[in-house]
Amino acid sequence: MNQTSIGSYIALKRKQKNLTQGQLAEMLSVSNKTISKWETGKCMPDYATIPSLCKALDITVAELLDGEDAEPNSLRLYDNKQTLELIAAAQTRVTNTSLLEAGHSIMIGIAFIATAIALMDVKPLIASFIIGITAVIIVLGVYSVIEERRFASKAKNRP
Repeated sequence: MNQTSIGSYIALKRKQKNLTQGQLAEMLSVSNKTISKWETGKCMPDYATIPSLCKALDITVAELLDGEDAEPNSLRLYDNKQTLELIAAAQTRVTNTSLLEAGHSIMIGIAFIATAIALMDVKPLIASFIIGITAVIIVLGVYSVIEERRFASKAKNRP
């Protein structure tokens, strides 16, 4: 699965249908910038958008992921539904991994605060520095959790 070839394939099929990026974007309820990012290979369509994209371009999920039209009489091990389930599972794993990493950042931050509190009487300057760094780590961890949740909820609400 090559993002660049998938993007080129999306552009080719869109042009064959005489659609502009804006028209395709409107059909899929995304922005034309999103279509541009797909077509340049900068990002991939979300699994929730893939069925609509394939329907709009009259292609199968397998063709999209291959970045080319299927050969006549070609054999596929997975149908569209199974392929979409695999993509959804992969994206869920990525989200869960990100949430786990964010949780680790928060836990490390809490451990650093405990260390800083213990050092406050002995080395107040170092303790203050640790608290400052820790605040940044915790804020980044919380921000990551919020962004992952926002992205996951946005993906679930797509048609």
